[in-house]
Amino acid sequence: MSGAALRGFLIALMIATPALILPDVPIESSQLTVLIALIAAFMTFVEYNSSSPSIVEFRDAAPFNRLRFAALLGTVLFLSIAFKDQSSPTALTGAMTSIGTILGNSIDFPFSPVRLVVLMLPADSDPQVVQSVRTAAGIAYLTSLTAMAAFLFLVRVMGWPARGRAFNVWVNLPLFDPTAGGDVLYRLQRDARVNIALGFLLPFLIPAVVKAAADLLNPIVLDNPQTLIWTMTAWAFLPASMIMRGIAMQRIAEMIRDQRKRAYANADIDLQVA
Repeated sequence: MSGAALRGFLIALMIATPALILPDVPIESSQLTVLIALIAAFMTFVEYNSSSPSIVEFRDAAPFNRLRFAALLGTVLFLSIAFKDQSSPTALTGAMTSIGTILGNSIDFPFSPVRLVVLMLPADSDPQVVQSVRTAAGIAYLTSLTAMAAFLFLVRVMGWPARGRAFNVWVNLPLFDPTAGGDVLYRLQRDARVNIALGFLLPFLIPAVVKAAADLLNPIVLDNPQTLIWTMTAWAFLPASMIMRGIAMQRIAEMIRDQRKRAYANADIDLQVA
């Protein structure tokens, strides 16, 4: 229960981070943030306090979820510090803004995800808003890439999740039904490829969809710092999370394949002995 309560508190703290760091946050926005944080904390507590999983995957395969949470918290925290520089500049906020500006300008080349994010803004957008979007995109994209690289290191070098104990598919993949039909190995490999492909495509597809929707509806407005922070966080974190999930499922498929090979080899040896 204490672990579930701690996780719920950390989720609430992460959601409230922009409102806590940014100055001059409207009262209505703060109240909405508190409500969302409490709901998210309660749902996290209920999920981790129960012995049976519901929707959270890889509960028993640390540090998968911890790494995703660290990437999400890092993105929100770094963006909040960077946008605080616009109203309350300090040495830390200035350094973060400079790093984000360098990253955004470096990645902002033709057909890059950052360029597509900038192009989704209305043509008459304020140059300061455009630069803020470019800076936020650079910080968020680098944080997500760092999280993916760290998880790939855990899988390929550290051997995640094989840590001397069996991997429980039901606990770690509650939304995956092994008895739904077809070979489990094939289905895991297929889902892994789909997740990785969508993860690579989403940074390009999301700006295109938003731009197409803006032509039919109202254009997207990112002049509010909190709106910009959560928009850029979702744009960078969701694809990274899908790629990490695909890598994890591919790793589980490899473990099942290796286990089958050992079982077949042992069966052949038993037949030869008999």
